[in-house]
Amino acid sequence: MSYFAGNYDVLVIGAGHAGIEACLAAARLGCKTAIFTINMDAVGNMPCNPSIGGTAKGHLVREIDALGGEMGKAADATTIQNRMLNRGKGPAVHSLRAQIDRRAYATYMKHTLELQENLHLRQAEITKIEKSQDGWHCFTMLGAEYISKTVILATGTYLKGKIYVGDVNFSSGPDGMFPSNELEDSLLSLGLPLRRFKTGTPARVLKSSIDFSELEVQPGDDEITPFSYSTDPKTINNSSVCYISYTNDKTKEVILQNLHRSPLFSGVIEGVGPRYCPSLEDKIVRFADKERHQLFIEPCGLDTEEMYLQGMSSSLPEDVQIKFYKTIKGLENLQVMRNAYAIEYSCIDPLALNLSLELKEHEGLYGAGQFNGSSGYEEAAAQGLLAGINAARKCKGQEPIVLSRGSSYIGTLIDDLCTKGCSDPYRMMTSRSEYRLLLRQDNADERMTPIGFEIGLVGNKEYQAFLMRKELKTAEIERLEATHLGPTDDLNKMLLENDTAALKSGASIADLIRRPQISYEMLKPFDKERRELSAEIKQKVETEIKYAGYIEKQAAQVKETIRLESKVLPEDINYDDIKGLRLEAIEKLKKIAPKSVGQASRISGVSPADISVLLIYLEKREQK
Repeated sequence: MSYFAGNYDVLVIGAGHAGIEACLAAARLGCKTAIFTINMDAVGNMPCNPSIGGTAKGHLVREIDALGGEMGKAADATTIQNRMLNRGKGPAVHSLRAQIDRRAYATYMKHTLELQENLHLRQAEITKIEKSQDGWHCFTMLGAEYISKTVILATGTYLKGKIYVGDVNFSSGPDGMFPSNELEDSLLSLGLPLRRFKTGTPARVLKSSIDFSELEVQPGDDEITPFSYSTDPKTINNSSVCYISYTNDKTKEVILQNLHRSPLFSGVIEGVGPRYCPSLEDKIVRFADKERHQLFIEPCGLDTEEMYLQGMSSSLPEDVQIKFYKTIKGLENLQVMRNAYAIEYSCIDPLALNLSLELKEHEGLYGAGQFNGSSGYEEAAAQGLLAGINAARKCKGQEPIVLSRGSSYIGTLIDDLCTKGCSDPYRMMTSRSEYRLLLRQDNADERMTPIGFEIGLVGNKEYQAFLMRKELKTAEIERLEATHLGPTDDLNKMLLENDTAALKSGASIADLIRRPQISYEMLKPFDKERRELSAEIKQKVETEIKYAGYIEKQAAQVKETIRLESKVLPEDINYDDIKGLRLEAIEKLKKIAPKSVGQASRISGVSPADISVLLIYLEKREQK
């Protein structure tokens, strides 16, 4: 027996990183929104690594912030160590990573939801959803019935969640929370193409049981870069230290001797695991010739003694876990507080989604986060933000926001999922983008903030601050192009000391910066008109001057891509009737139903020859 609990514009199922961004975006855009969590203490939880960012993931967080999302602000407020990865490489792969106080982060996010206007936060398990003429009906275990115009599924690893530790397995969500078991039957009855994926997490251990004198120290950066453009770097806590150790032959021996006890290799686990974040036993088998594997020992927060063993996830029995952990230098007397485990869960085949993240066969129903087959907090938050934006726009009768691959890593992530699909949990990497030099983390505001302002998620104050940053950068580049330096003894000495040719006549400062050996900062003593700029703007200036030719080349590639994206494929197109298309292409095009020729060109199994056939077909159709 159910009771009516209210009408809403947007309902969000799940309050992890995807659900949080989804409900905040929808509520901030003026929609009456409710978000449901099985346990209120799990809002914004980090069941795996207590960190935000990393290679390519840092790009996503900066884009989320520039578009009007919350993750970057929350991460800055709860950071305990700040580091920029890949500084020794080019600017396209510089990626911010922060170690996070996981409890502080969850508290920040829960409080943000509680304070948000138009948002109702509820502890309740949604067990059934149905569609009728008046909208989507969502029912809770306790009998409440909510009716909404749109629903966003952000179930994370809770949907039919199952924990594995050796030969022990049981129904559970992450961190010992209840799973969501009944909802899956409801989704299957709607015809959703669900499948099983698997992920895992390592042990948490007692800090005092670690011999830190045996470990490599990994401090934070001296110069701090925030995730959010609105954060003052001086306010960020950078006090914590992380550590590094390595596995050895003894570790390998213990694992190989007990491999038969791993549910991963005995066939008990059905779900497909993450390719780029495998369990330790998987790494030992797949990389048999590798002498050792690196692990990072990281704090879980400022007010806890728990340490996280990154790179050491496992589904082996608890006794085997303890045994192989203790073979590692510095961990000989280790006390495990929470054992490692694998978790299997249900998710959707993302090929069932439009690029707006709305299901193709179910109007008003959206997917976000791990429900869509991705992995990682950052990938989840990015999808949640777009799903929330588009659900709100759906309620208002507006066209959805679809970000292109050339605009953002968010656009690349969603396009990869919805166009190419994924056979294992999808992880964002810089190598997934063909426009890496354009999609740097330092220029996320220039790419995303105008969109966020137009949508209504970026306020006027933030937008004006963005315009000021952009103006300062442009003015400085113009000044450096116009300012020339003569061949003085001091300048030539500096150039020769850095293995580059001395000046024989004058050269612009910009031309000197274009030399690979010379940086913007090296020329400071010779630049008499130099103005004080933030580290962020200086980095942008140097990058755009040094890589101007490459940036222009990639911009031209994006322009060609936009041309193909503008070639819309009619909804009534019949691929069976188009002569010249290969059978495989016909099958894939019918299944994925791309919206444009550009999207069709990225479908696995559709060749350049097939695209030529499509373009000829469209041209003839337009002539008729």
